[in-house]
Amino acid sequence: MINPDIQSKSLIKSDNATTLAIVIIAAIVPSLLLMGPVVASQLATERHMTPSAIGLLFMAENGAMSLATLPALFWLSRYNLKTISLFFGAVFILANLASMSVDSATSLIITRVISGVAGGSLMVICMTSASMLPKPDRAYGLWIFGQLGLGALGLSILPSLFQEFGLKVFFLAMAILMLICLPLTRLLPATITKGHPESDAPSRISRRAIIGLIAILLFYISLMGVWTFIGSIASSIGMDSQTSGNVLAIATLFGIAGAGVATLLGGRRRYTWLLIVGYGLMMLGIIILLSPNSTMFSLAAFSFKFAWTFSLPFILATLSKLDRNGQVMNLSNLVIGGGIAIGPMVAGLMIEKFGGFHSVLIFALVLAFTSLLLTLYLQPKTQ
Repeated sequence: MINPDIQSKSLIKSDNATTLAIVIIAAIVPSLLLMGPVVASQLATERHMTPSAIGLLFMAENGAMSLATLPALFWLSRYNLKTISLFFGAVFILANLASMSVDSATSLIITRVISGVAGGSLMVICMTSASMLPKPDRAYGLWIFGQLGLGALGLSILPSLFQEFGLKVFFLAMAILMLICLPLTRLLPATITKGHPESDAPSRISRRAIIGLIAILLFYISLMGVWTFIGSIASSIGMDSQTSGNVLAIATLFGIAGAGVATLLGGRRRYTWLLIVGYGLMMLGIIILLSPNSTMFSLAAFSFKFAWTFSLPFILATLSKLDRNGQVMNLSNLVIGGGIAIGPMVAGLMIEKFGGFHSVLIFALVLAFTSLLLTLYLQPKTQ
């Protein structure tokens, strides 16, 4: 029998080059979401958009990125991924250039939806390509590391650029970055043939893969339900906005560290203890938030952010090993988007219905623990 790792390497000529392409492209496409706070402020200041209009714009782009999964079910296994990624890269560039020139909120939402569809399609290609690498956990760790790094850079330099050039500089920067990335599309695999013995199996999604998708959904509902309102939790214990903002900025560094550590520890066949540590730190952060003071809030934020980015590469890598034809990793893009949307919505409703954050945190804790159990169930039985 051919060693799957060796055969996978034959399908992707240069693992390092392919990983580089995946990390860079996947860091650029969700930039609006990663740099959302400063972009939202500029939309309100420069375009005089209301909070509801800004929320609708962000929801439209994020929704378009998630729904890009559905047409990908058709084209992912039928077309050359190098060619189609080049096409979607060009659409992304044109949509961002168009965003520079539109003057109404409606027109801007339309251009952001187009950008979201193109970016979501590129994300599907990147996630599927990462699953084909011999060590997908390391690829996903670097994938998260790249997104957090670019997001942190944007949050730090965009305010001064906005003062000088206005909102247009953001869309121009996204277009230029993607233009620079277009040559990298040739480093992506041409097909989604994974080189595993299961690759000749029927295209239906297995029961274990469905369990994995449910685990990711619960993971994202849990973390987004907590992270969306963590600033409000800080306010409820008397922390001022500047102090809590500083804590959350430092927490971003812990998030970058979490992805980096996950990358260094990757390359294993099983992730049992790594998942237990990651989920354990995440649940510890949630438990601390049940009755925090200022010091404990900081500890909870650092633990939660580190655990989030540390655990996710191993969750995605677990799912990638159940993927026979690229469709599971494709659907994971939709599931992640669903979790990002459902988490804040459910948490907000629970806060209004029950008052305070206690019920939301207990709910998030239960979801995280359930997600851990499901992910552990999917680990190989032998080392």
